[in-house]
Amino acid sequence: MAVSTRTATSGRLNGARHRAALNVFMLVVVGHWAEHIVQAVQIWVLGWPRPQARGLLGMPFPWLVEQEWLHYGYALVMLVGFWMLRHGFVGRSRTWWNVALGIQIWHHLEHLLLLVQALSGAYLLGRAVPTSIVQLAFPRVELHLFYNAAVFLPMVVAVYLHLRPSGLELSRMSCSCRHVARAA
Repeated sequence: MAVSTRTATSGRLNGARHRAALNVFMLVVVGHWAEHIVQAVQIWVLGWPRPQARGLLGMPFPWLVEQEWLHYGYALVMLVGFWMLRHGFVGRSRTWWNVALGIQIWHHLEHLLLLVQALSGAYLLGRAVPTSIVQLAFPRVELHLFYNAAVFLPMVVAVYLHLRPSGLELSRMSCSCRHVARAA
């Protein structure tokens, strides 16, 4: 029963509800981007010290920025979203969606490593705070701007191509975006 329920949910998300689910997913992603962009502006435009540059939600709720489980949770939501929505994509858009998914898998693993360190108190290479592998070479703010851009750009290309399919891709589409694509 669990498998058939999962298949039915996936079928709805990649069929009749694909466009709505994709819109909600994109809204979550853009909201997360806004947090990182505000944090970057706080650091590089306003000249705030990094510990005070917390983004929009981190200003009234500073504990949010300090909780690894929250960052991991977002990375997991992204991973699940990419996986759950990927079957609605075909052709060129599926290729770009898979590229974004692959990058998100790595991003998720980095956040998992950070979470494990935060929970265990054993930090990578004796660092004073949880540290990801790539963070050994790049500061965390810049690294997460990069990761989010590296995931976002192929995702945008995928959605653009999904809504502007070739004739063959349109004939293979079975999701609710097909009607939008036909009008485009």
